[in-house]
Amino acid sequence: MAEILYSKNDNGVATITLDRPKALNSLTHEMVETMKENLEKWQNDDSVKVVLMKSSSERAFCAGGDIITLHAAKKGEAEMQAAEDFFHTEYETDQFIYEYTKPIIAILDGVVMGGGVGISYGASHRIVTEKTKWAMPEMNIAFFPDVGAAYFLNKAPGEVGKYLALTATTIGAEDVIYANAADLFCTTEKLPQLLEAIEAANWLEGSVDETLDKVFGEYCEDAPKEGTLEAEQAQIDKHFAGKETVEAIIESLEADDSEFARKTKETILSKSPVSTKVTLKQLNDGANKSLEECLATDLIIAKNFIRNEDFFEGVRSVLIDRDQDPKYKYTKLEEVSDEFVNSYFNEP
Repeated sequence: MAEILYSKNDNGVATITLDRPKALNSLTHEMVETMKENLEKWQNDDSVKVVLMKSSSERAFCAGGDIITLHAAKKGEAEMQAAEDFFHTEYETDQFIYEYTKPIIAILDGVVMGGGVGISYGASHRIVTEKTKWAMPEMNIAFFPDVGAAYFLNKAPGEVGKYLALTATTIGAEDVIYANAADLFCTTEKLPQLLEAIEAANWLEGSVDETLDKVFGEYCEDAPKEGTLEAEQAQIDKHFAGKETVEAIIESLEADDSEFARKTKETILSKSPVSTKVTLKQLNDGANKSLEECLATDLIIAKNFIRNEDFFEGVRSVLIDRDQDPKYKYTKLEEVSDEFVNSYFNEP
């Protein structure tokens, strides 16, 4: 069975439908490979004016990369190479979507995490709903926020991106828009009508931009005021701005007796120390880099993580045995040296 569907109508709309519902549309190598191939074909097709990217499931747009398959990298060289090939193709596809010359409308309904953020961040029109659950949750499995996160998380206001990366916090519609990871809000009640209007509009005549404005103007509205990031912005900036080490962030949080500081400190300290330290350096280094440069760095870091036993232990505890009790080799921040962190940024 196909895990991703491609179609084109007579009105100028080409559609990508993620169709792997049991795995919450987690991306396989074949899925990202065929996605890029079809996007390349449509880019040179004058009968395609707009690309629609959506899911066949109400539960998720895309929960990320297929981590269980990547976990197999520990088995041997062939599996390791397959994992590296996946990252290479995934990041190429993310870059291609970001640079795409035609509008891409991404419907971010339900779970949107990790690799799902990667394939949607570069879309020209990103639509969230009241059911959107957006996160870069890689800290939870002793990995790092990849898919260009050092580029796009640094585009969030202040230090919000750093906070989202190091805590793996899941956010809803208003916060996703605030973090510059989405553009528009549509209720799930109106979503079928919006999709129908996109399919039915004649994109081959008149201005594409005007048609986009008309369709979105009819079905999109302000997101419900349920976010917390804007209200927490000052606290986030206070504890994360200008910090070169995770220890400095923890020290700042410990000096603050607020509930926000306590919870944030506990959350960060519950993650793999290797992941938090590598991620902070990744985000600090990526602050003024292009997406292409950040993705190139991600590829090197990813190769190093799939050679690290703590990553496999994180995946085991969260996704395989689901005991939520990882036995990491490195359990404390002080056990992870700067030299070890820096080694993750060198080709293995």
